Amino acid sequence: MRGMQEQIRSIFETGGDQPSLSRIRHIAVIGNALPRRCGLATFTSHVVDALHARFPDLIVDHYAMDDGSGVAYPDGVRTIPADDPAGYRLAAGLIEASGAQAIWLQHEFGIFGGEAGDHILRLVERSTLPLIATLHTVLETPSPAERTVFEALLRRASHLIVMAERGRRILQEVYGVEAERIAVIPHGVPDRAYVDPEAAKAALGFAGRKIVMTFGLLAPDKGIDVMIDAMPAIVAAHPECCYLVIGATHPNLVRERGEAHREALAARAEALGVARHIRFIDAFLEQEDLLDWLEACDVYVTPYLNMAQITSGTLSYAIGLGKPVVSTPYLHAVELLADGHGVLVPPRDSEALADAVNALLGDDEGRDALAQRAYGLGRRLLWPKAVERALALIGSADEIRPRAHLFARKRVPSVPQLGALMRMTDATGLYQHGIHTIPDRNHGYCIDDNARALILTCRIEGGDRDAIARLASTYAAFVHHGWNADRGRFRNFMGFDRRWCEDEGSEDSNGRTLWALGCAAAHGTAVGIRDWAAALFGEAAPLADALVSPRARAFAALGAAEMLSVQPGDARAMAILKETAELLKNLLATSRRPDWAWFEAVLAYDNARLPEALIRAGVVLGDRAAIDIGLETLEWICAVQTNARGAFRPVGTDSFHRPHAPPLPYDQQPLEAQATIDACVAAFAVTGDPQWGDLAWRAYGWFMGDNDLGLSLADGVDGGCFDGLMPHGVNRNQGAESILALQLANVAMISLSKDLEARKTRDAA
Repeated sequence: MRGMQEQIRSIFETGGDQPSLSRIRHIAVIGNALPRRCGLATFTSHVVDALHARFPDLIVDHYAMDDGSGVAYPDGVRTIPADDPAGYRLAAGLIEASGAQAIWLQHEFGIFGGEAGDHILRLVERSTLPLIATLHTVLETPSPAERTVFEALLRRASHLIVMAERGRRILQEVYGVEAERIAVIPHGVPDRAYVDPEAAKAALGFAGRKIVMTFGLLAPDKGIDVMIDAMPAIVAAHPECCYLVIGATHPNLVRERGEAHREALAARAEALGVARHIRFIDAFLEQEDLLDWLEACDVYVTPYLNMAQITSGTLSYAIGLGKPVVSTPYLHAVELLADGHGVLVPPRDSEALADAVNALLGDDEGRDALAQRAYGLGRRLLWPKAVERALALIGSADEIRPRAHLFARKRVPSVPQLGALMRMTDATGLYQHGIHTIPDRNHGYCIDDNARALILTCRIEGGDRDAIARLASTYAAFVHHGWNADRGRFRNFMGFDRRWCEDEGSEDSNGRTLWALGCAAAHGTAVGIRDWAAALFGEAAPLADALVSPRARAFAALGAAEMLSVQPGDARAMAILKETAELLKNLLATSRRPDWAWFEAVLAYDNARLPEALIRAGVVLGDRAAIDIGLETLEWICAVQTNARGAFRPVGTDSFHRPHAPPLPYDQQPLEAQATIDACVAAFAVTGDPQWGDLAWRAYGWFMGDNDLGLSLADGVDGGCFDGLMPHGVNRNQGAESILALQLANVAMISLSKDLEARKTRDAA
């Protein structure tokens, strides 16, 4: 494997003044955003601005935490409600679906909701994308909760960015992070030409004054009170001196205490007799206005009290503009001001502060020399350089990321296997759920799965016919026992104790059971099953009139189409088909938009069953409009269920019930792939268009590993199928629905393969 530095160099292709992106085209940046008043909002917004300026072809999606304080964010900022766990999960899905190739997270304690900010883990753990995290605080002695969250974030990240060497050492010594995963990228600064402070003072009305300055959100840990205590000695030596304290009070402090802190500082200045030498500018200034003020500064002071502070954007900006700095020795200041780039004084020492400031104000030549050294250092901190280095890390993370493998499969379907179905079936019926490969008796049985299993026994050809007949009899008996004649409905859930949990089941379970009965009436394994199914379909068919759910109606219509294939004069089945076709046509007419050719304003489960029902109904009824609408909507849902590289991506459960919104990728369920295959088989049968065969093969490939993660859902041991594709792998459980989806897909693809080959032979003749 190439060394990391070589990998990073290879991310960019040389050419001209600006590196061009060879792979990274789209990233998501998560943090805060202006106009929220906090340092992380300023940093994140400036990062995004710098990325846009340096790499104009790069797509940057900016996600900001919203603390509910009523901030109105600009249109380009997507917000995540900080205290809503579901908001983080939704954001993860949106990022995955957006086509972003990586996430760049700005992490700071206190920004994210939950205990110690653990809500952010819901987002990063729901995403498969490479994660690069800039750590704005690295605690040497975290609380247990802080350590738990922080270590989970460290494990998830491909690379970690800190802004000081001390941060790197803490990560290695306290958290055991490998050195090669850590990069030190100093805080970026804006690019401004050096300006003589005297010229800037005149523009601001401070001509002839000596200006000492501190800027940033006002809070007790900033040490402004210590600097005020130093002012009498400074004013005594330099009566023309003015100390500018620029910045609004921190919003959290305002919520808790109002302006009590600012008022206390002003009272302190008044008591010391220096109030007219101190000016508080109570405003959160835009960057350009702030830089105008900073240019007028003779000496910049950061008298901070927290010596563990690893990052200070205000200090970086002061150095970037070439300001002589006097600072307490917090971590960032110690590193940035080393080698004669500033002056350090002990914390909480007003006398030392006064001495250092007076020394600089009284030595014009020495102060100018320090300003030039600071400005030279600032040239190495410019935002373009910072984001270039960060994007190189992101590119290297993308390169080493495990890629989803596009399977170059021969178009040969798997032979159906019944082993998994048999291990999930007892004398009562088919268990609903599995714990890995073991039946989960706690959840008992349901008619939904037994109806699906009955359909499989009707469709499967070849194999052990005696075993298939025994299974069919078991599933038919369960379905029959589920019929509640008093209610005119089927029950759905049964406990392991063989007690029904309800008097009637859901609409979907009733519609799906009618479908199974129609299928068994047409294709049952024995005459007895076919006769039983036809009789029970006739008895139960009136329940279709009460079904409201479009999917339940579609399931019933699929059963009615099967019934009419063997009993063309069945009036009840004919009525179900006609009513369902009209219902779906009307739903589409109501919900259709230029970009939304679907029956509802939302996407849900078993989506392809709706167009399939229209196509099959249209064929039986001779209704060309129904067929055309079915084909149109099937083509639309197939396009929706396609990822960026053209592989099948079923609508994930995270996407359900989001009006007119593009689907989110997870959790992906086998049911969707099988439904799409069946619908494409129906479309091919009516059109002969090979595109439907291609789309069916693409959906089938999802089971075999041609999916977002390159992981097979099919368990080749006995015909089992894992329950879903999650952001970080497969759900290792094997429930009845998933097993049946795979085996029904196998059966459908075998039939389709034969039809495709027969058509190819006819076309060649």
